[in-house]
Amino acid sequence: MNLQFKPLQAEDMQKIAPFYALRPNKTCDSVYLDSFIWRDYYQVKYTVIDEKAVLFLMEKGGEPFTAMPICREEDLSYYFQQLVEYFNQVLKKPLQIFLADEDAINYLDLDPEKFLIKEEEDLKDYLYDAQALRTLAGKKLHKKKNHLNNFLKEYEGRHEYRSLICSDRESVLSFLDEWWENKVEAAEFVRQLDYEVMGIHDILKNCSMLNVRMAGVFIDGSLKAFTIGTYNPLEKMAVIHIEKADPEIKGLYQFINQQFLLHGFTEEVNLVNREDDVGMEGLRRAKMSYYPMGFARKFGVLQKGFSQ
Repeated sequence: MNLQFKPLQAEDMQKIAPFYALRPNKTCDSVYLDSFIWRDYYQVKYTVIDEKAVLFLMEKGGEPFTAMPICREEDLSYYFQQLVEYFNQVLKKPLQIFLADEDAINYLDLDPEKFLIKEEEDLKDYLYDAQALRTLAGKKLHKKKNHLNNFLKEYEGRHEYRSLICSDRESVLSFLDEWWENKVEAAEFVRQLDYEVMGIHDILKNCSMLNVRMAGVFIDGSLKAFTIGTYNPLEKMAVIHIEKADPEIKGLYQFINQQFLLHGFTEEVNLVNREDDVGMEGLRRAKMSYYPMGFARKFGVLQKGFSQ
């Protein structure tokens, strides 16, 4: 099958969004926004097949790869095979999937003689109990609750949490510029952050088409934190894609984290996905400090024994 892929654009998101959350998947890739945020970094292209599945074609280090088909579980094997044939017959390459979710891996039960499956340890998503993050109750989260209470006390009457809309774009961009200037990280992580910032710019530019959830915290009238998330109805899961806050303001991260779950998601949310730590020790410590209830594990899949 000679699949016809085209670059992913903002106007395509409404078309492909309904295909998400059709099958069990607790990763951040189970919602549409992640594909949009990283579309430039991975040169994301897509195609819709039979009005039943979305297939992706991406590139990393000059090598093509793909993602698990976005479709119903019962259709997964068929569209997985379509990708195998496209890679082998059209690209003349072995099939390579960079981030396959554990549910798909278990369902497909791939032949180990034909496919090498390797867990991407540093790229597993952190999963949290939503009620624990809303309340910060209990001994484990006592320190977080103290940070939150100190923030509320110190900034009483000076802070405002509210949903952000497209017209708030300039406030977010101004805050983002200031936040970016203060980041000092490893070179490859900086490169990823650079593309993440570009993705945020694209979201703000096209937010009326993307139907995203955004919120911010203003202190003395200035934006000091903002967050962007989406909802997976099948898993009853909030996915927090972006969360940035002024690190000098103690308790601000705890405040926006809690308030976004309380006010940004009117649906029933039992689970929160706060994405991965990309192998950065500082991020790992920060995410572990909220005591995740588990992880959404991800895997690389590489076809064995292919030759032209």
